[in-house]
Amino acid sequence: MASKSFKATRSNLSTSSDAAESHKPPLPPSVTFGRRTSSGRYISYSRDDLDSELGSSDFMNYTVHIPPTPDNQPMDPSISQKVEEQYVSNSLFTGGFNSVTRAHLMDKVIESEASHPQMAGAKGSSCAIPGCDAKVMSDERGVDILPCECDFKICRDCYIDAVKSGGGICPGCKEPYKNTELDEVAVDSGRPLPLPPPGTMSKMERRLSLMKSTKSVLMRSQTGDFDHNRWLFETRGTYGYGNAIWPNDGGFGNGNDEEVGEPKELMSKPWRPLTRKLKIPAAVISPYRLLIFVRIVILALFLQWRIMHPNNDAIWLWGMSVVCEVWFAFSWLLDQLPKLCPINRATDLNVLKDKFETPSPSNPTGKSDLPGVDVFVSTADPEKEPPLVTANTILSILAADYPVEKLSCYVSDDGGALLTFEAMAEAASFANVWVPFCRKHDIEPRNPESYFSLKRDPYKNKVKQDFVKDRRRVKREYDEFKVRINSLPDSIRRRSDAYHAREEIKAMKLQRQHKDDEPVESVKIPKATWMADGTHWPGTWLNPAPEHSRGDHAGIIQVMLKPPSDEPLLGTSDETKIMDFTDVDIRLPLLVYVSREKRPGYDHNKKAGAMNALVRASAIMSNGPFILNLDCDHYIYNSQAMREGMCFMMDRGGDRLCYVQFPQRFEGIDPSDRYANHNTVFFDVNMRALDGLMGPVYVGTGCLFRRIALYGFDPPRAKEDHPDCCSCCFARRKKHSSAANTPEENRALRMGDYDDEEMNLSLLPKKFGNSTFLIDSIPVTEFQGRPLADHPAVKNGRPPGALTIPRELLDASTVAEAISVISCWYEDKTEWGNRVGWIYGSVTEDVVTGYRMHNRGWKSVYCVTKRDAFRGTAPINLTDRLHQVLRWATGSVEIFFSRNNALLASRRMQFLQRIAYLNVGIYPFTSIFLIVYCFLPALSLFSGQFIVQTLNVTFLAYLLIITLTLCLLAVLEIKWSGIDLEEWWRNEQFWLIGGTSAHLAAVLQGLLKVVAGIEISFTLTSKSGGDDVDDEFADLYVVKWTSLMIPPITIMMVNLIAIAVGFSRTIYSVIPQWSRLLGGVFFSFWVLAHLYPFAKGLMGRRGRTPTIVFVWSGLIAITISLLWVAINPPSGTTQIGGSFQFP
Repeated sequence: MASKSFKATRSNLSTSSDAAESHKPPLPPSVTFGRRTSSGRYISYSRDDLDSELGSSDFMNYTVHIPPTPDNQPMDPSISQKVEEQYVSNSLFTGGFNSVTRAHLMDKVIESEASHPQMAGAKGSSCAIPGCDAKVMSDERGVDILPCECDFKICRDCYIDAVKSGGGICPGCKEPYKNTELDEVAVDSGRPLPLPPPGTMSKMERRLSLMKSTKSVLMRSQTGDFDHNRWLFETRGTYGYGNAIWPNDGGFGNGNDEEVGEPKELMSKPWRPLTRKLKIPAAVISPYRLLIFVRIVILALFLQWRIMHPNNDAIWLWGMSVVCEVWFAFSWLLDQLPKLCPINRATDLNVLKDKFETPSPSNPTGKSDLPGVDVFVSTADPEKEPPLVTANTILSILAADYPVEKLSCYVSDDGGALLTFEAMAEAASFANVWVPFCRKHDIEPRNPESYFSLKRDPYKNKVKQDFVKDRRRVKREYDEFKVRINSLPDSIRRRSDAYHAREEIKAMKLQRQHKDDEPVESVKIPKATWMADGTHWPGTWLNPAPEHSRGDHAGIIQVMLKPPSDEPLLGTSDETKIMDFTDVDIRLPLLVYVSREKRPGYDHNKKAGAMNALVRASAIMSNGPFILNLDCDHYIYNSQAMREGMCFMMDRGGDRLCYVQFPQRFEGIDPSDRYANHNTVFFDVNMRALDGLMGPVYVGTGCLFRRIALYGFDPPRAKEDHPDCCSCCFARRKKHSSAANTPEENRALRMGDYDDEEMNLSLLPKKFGNSTFLIDSIPVTEFQGRPLADHPAVKNGRPPGALTIPRELLDASTVAEAISVISCWYEDKTEWGNRVGWIYGSVTEDVVTGYRMHNRGWKSVYCVTKRDAFRGTAPINLTDRLHQVLRWATGSVEIFFSRNNALLASRRMQFLQRIAYLNVGIYPFTSIFLIVYCFLPALSLFSGQFIVQTLNVTFLAYLLIITLTLCLLAVLEIKWSGIDLEEWWRNEQFWLIGGTSAHLAAVLQGLLKVVAGIEISFTLTSKSGGDDVDDEFADLYVVKWTSLMIPPITIMMVNLIAIAVGFSRTIYSVIPQWSRLLGGVFFSFWVLAHLYPFAKGLMGRRGRTPTIVFVWSGLIAITISLLWVAINPPSGTTQIGGSFQFP
């Protein structure tokens, strides 16, 4: 196949200087890009070819602009740009290490017909050229683009051939084409005609020049000082190209800096903030803080008293209890201190709309000036993560209330499954109906499964007459959509079997032709998985084969929905449509399927590696300055959630925010929330409290990131006062020599905080890889993510109207570059996973990633919306819940033993924030002391002793005060956080359940991994119960045996036996010690009360507990009891057991 390598404007993958030093196979000599059309022709699409077709300097050196008149109406935009993007959306791009980047033109993505013009494989007319079966070029509405007045139907390839090699003659009427300019400039009646950029400029330089505002307000901060940080991003370009505020009378261009001032339209308006802090009422927070300090004093006095008054009759019992109590006090202190400054926040969406989407002198048309958002959805296994759930999440994103042209959705399929691919295509097809329906009738929530399952009246507050009819039709369409999704596995399997049988028949015929007389042997052909267009799926096959398995397949990118047009595309009252979408915007956001390349011998770093691949691919394709990441089972419940988060990012000081974390809310939880699945104490108490410090921790989903913070840069205006945070990428005049002595984990990239600093882009390839397009996108995303410079106090802002420019159309070379950055080798010898992107090395990569940002000085905020922003699912089964907690606790132990320990944090991190992160790494170790303390009541009852000598008034007074202060703190927490008392109690119960099971296992796992390098996994071994499929909470009663259940079961049975033994001993004693009995029984009941949900879970629905549960529990309880009898045998006949002696 004829092909060429990319030019220097892209990532020349053959020039890696580190490849020769690596022990891995050498990089390929060149990465080419080509495609095969449906008619069988091979077309080369290297960078050279594209530049020659789309950007030839011959057409740029001299240009004459003729204004549009009735006789001269240029196409808007050019035919070549439109068709290039249409071609990209209809092609499946594959490639990777040591392979050619190819684009496979797909006439058919799914079995059903694609109707939306933005969708891949959308139906259209066929080319009229004999022998060509390609599709005719079409516009945003799917209407054919016919370049000749004779309306001769011609595809994009044949049109280019006719222009370049056919003399520009139409094959139909044999007349010359009137418009053959491939670089036709888009003309918009509402915008000045831009001048062409120089022919030597790369695409990214042109994109940079759109931000250019030479000697304008962009070059000055709102304080009037010259802003080098803004001057940093000025690039060579044409004067006035994309100026947000056009100068009057040449004021900005005459070289007189004194004339540069504030825009009048900004100074005449009263400035209003986008967010505000809602402080906790003093009547609640003041007693709360006072109680914390009172309890700290009481705990100190109590521990001092305990140490000064040992129990000499049972010194071992006293010693164990004191050690445990000291640790509990320390653990409580770590958990409580960060809660001293809780706050609430509120946003004002009306102000956001007024500032960014209302006509003004700087934005006459009122186009959205909001920055772009790239939404990441991650999935890995369609068997564990049902495609229907993922499809509903995608639909909720596509229907979100955010400017369509600014929104992009990327789905990461880490399993490379065709099932996920086709489910995405089905979702894109159904979005053609669902998204306009949501916009027309203001539907909430915009997840069809959740919407049609609502228990409330769906017709409340609906005023349009056709709502009932539309809802009925959409419901029918959704039911058919669900059936298609559910039938996909069988459909793919049947299709693959049919194509495989056809291939076998072909192979047998060929074998018979070559071997006439010899006996025919059976032909063995690898059983491939086939796509809907009759070609091999490049990802994972149903029957794994070399280069087609979960850990060995090419990188895949498919633009499911091509980028929407810049202007709204309103629907029409077409009778052929199922609904009337008149005056409803029918555009859909960009939707991209991404499956990164995987090869044997490479560490792909699980979810963190997949997210970093999405970061790079999205930077090249859309480069949204903000990233929202969602799990495949977390959907957008509040369609304005992204606007709520953008209020914080675009407010004054928002440029120092690394992310906005939303609380996780869950559906499908049993009404009693037996295992504290809602986790409200964490999300409504701990996270609100952290919001008063440097911000909440990152919890893995429902988080809006600033892209530049993910890249590992320092926040703006970060003053350096300690060598822990020295710059390693940008020159500094002072303290530069200290960079070499700085620990690697504390060193960060810097955008330039001082006036004498400049960004050294030459060092960035070592950090971000050798993609020049990715590196060039960094300053663009930094500029676009700045707050609006509409107030003198807003520092590091951007001028109003700077983001109203249309985005560039996708071309083939852009997607080819995206393929190269998701290859398995791209991260070699770079900072990805170390200081850039999601951090590797922990199963809880989310906490580590957020910690690194806070460690650099970034801040985060917690956005609690009136209507839940996102909702997801959580495991309600006991075993699944324990394994979830085990994974979290294991990650915390890994953090504690790593360089991400908060004890090693930089001075940029506040003290209380450091305490909070320290608690994240320490809390699993509490399980060791908790298990010992849970056995102490039983040991006390077995021995007849207690943790104190006698139950005197002092001990009881301390115990009463400590308990009362704990209860009062809980009441006040409930008051300022809004949670229920039952939720607080459920959290306390599961704290003990998890602490005696999953947390202990996590500590053992972590210690074995650190000390001996041994990894132990606790897996499910048996299943029982739960056969009622009609019960919504049937999974709650399913009992799955796991070794994590052994410790809490043992604790329960030992305490029950100890209570019986204690009562028997006291009753038959000559001098009954009731005080010791009551003390032991009280604490035993305290333990059993906390373990009640665990015991209830073991009973299942009808008490069908696996026999192994009782076998294990009985054996361990009997063993402990006999060991105690052997240690302290009865000495008289008055005690239970008589004169029994252990043999």
